[in-house]
Amino acid sequence: MFYFPKERLLFLLVLLLVSILLFAACEKDKDKPVTPTTSQEQDLSNIAYQPTFTNIDRPSNFPVMDIPVDNPLTQEGIELGRRLFFDPILSANNEMACASCHFPSKAFTDDLAVSIGIENKAGTRSAMSLINTGYYTKGLFWDGRIASLEEQALLPVEDPLELNHDWSTVVADLKKQTPYPSLFRQAFGIDNTGEITKELTVKAIAQFERTIISSNSKYDRVVRGEEFFEDEEFNGWFMFFDVGGDLPDAECAHCHNAPLFTVNDYFNNGIDSVADLTGFKDLGLGAVTDRVFDNGKFRAPTLRNIALTAPYMHDGKFQTLEEVIDHYNEGVHFIDNVDPLLLKPDGLGLSEQNKKDLLSFLHTLTDTSFVNNPAFQSPF
Repeated sequence: MFYFPKERLLFLLVLLLVSILLFAACEKDKDKPVTPTTSQEQDLSNIAYQPTFTNIDRPSNFPVMDIPVDNPLTQEGIELGRRLFFDPILSANNEMACASCHFPSKAFTDDLAVSIGIENKAGTRSAMSLINTGYYTKGLFWDGRIASLEEQALLPVEDPLELNHDWSTVVADLKKQTPYPSLFRQAFGIDNTGEITKELTVKAIAQFERTIISSNSKYDRVVRGEEFFEDEEFNGWFMFFDVGGDLPDAECAHCHNAPLFTVNDYFNNGIDSVADLTGFKDLGLGAVTDRVFDNGKFRAPTLRNIALTAPYMHDGKFQTLEEVIDHYNEGVHFIDNVDPLLLKPDGLGLSEQNKKDLLSFLHTLTDTSFVNNPAFQSPF
C-alpha cells in the first residue's frame, strides 16, 4: 500500500479541481465568437503623442467661439481634419469628398442651385457656405436639424444623395491606409488602430471646420481704420445698416448683422408664393420643429464672400445678387410668417442707384485672403 503525505494529497485534490473548472469554462466558451483584441490591431504606442493645443485666432470684434470640452483644438487634429475633408476615402466610389460641395475658392460652396452627390445624384438644397460656422449656436444646415459640427459631419457619409457610403467601411479603410493610423495617434493619442472610430473622424473634421474664419474683407479693413469706403460703398453701408438720413432703409442687417453677417436665426423671406403655411415644397425649419408657423423658414446665411457664392437661397432660386436685391425691394410674397420688416406696402423703395450702391457694399464683404489661404487648401 502506498502512503501519500497529507500535504501532497491536498495538492493533488486542488490540482484536480482546478483542471475540472478550466475544462468546464472552455466547454462553455468554445462556441462564443472570437472578438479582436488590441494585439490583433496595429500598435501605435511607439509614435509620439505630443498634441499642440491651439486657440482660434479670433478677430477682436468677433464673439468667443464655443469649443466642446471633449474636442479641444490641436494642430494635429486640425491637420487630420483637413486631410479627411479633402479625401474621397469618405465616399463609396472614392471620387467625392466633403470638399466636392465646399470649394475653398467658392467660399466653401459649390456654385450650384442644388448640390450634386455621388453618381451625379441631385440633392434638394444648395450647399451652405462653411464660413464662420464654428460660431453657429442655433443649429446647422438650412433647417437647423443638427446641433454641432461633430454631428453634422456624420451625416453626408451615409446620405444616399451625398457620399452614399457606410461608416464601418470608412473606418476599416482608415485603419489600413497610410498615414491615417499615425495621424489619429498624433491627434487623439490612441494606442492602436482598433481605436479609430467614426466619432474621432468627425471630431477631426469639426476641428478643421472651426478654423474656417473669414475676417479680412475690405469691410473689415475699413472697420479697423486701414482703408476707407468709396462713395457708393458708403451709401450702401448706410442702407444696409438702416443708419437713416436721406437714404432708404434696406432692412438687411436685421437678418445679416455684423460681424458675422448673419444673426444665427431662421426666417421666411417671402421667396415662395403659397396659399397657406402648409403649401411649401420644402418646409425648412418647420419639418424639424413640427410647428406649422416655422414652415418655409430657413437659416439666414452669412453674407461674407456672398459675391462668390451664387446662386442664392436654399434652392438656388436667384442667379445674381441683383435678382436678390430686386426680390427684397419689390418681390416679397406675403404669407403669415414672412418677416414683418419685409412687408412694407410699397416695398423697400430702393432706386436703381440705391440698388447699385447696396451691391457695391456687398462686394466689400469679399475676402480674397480667405479663399487663397493655404491652410484651407487640399493637402493632396
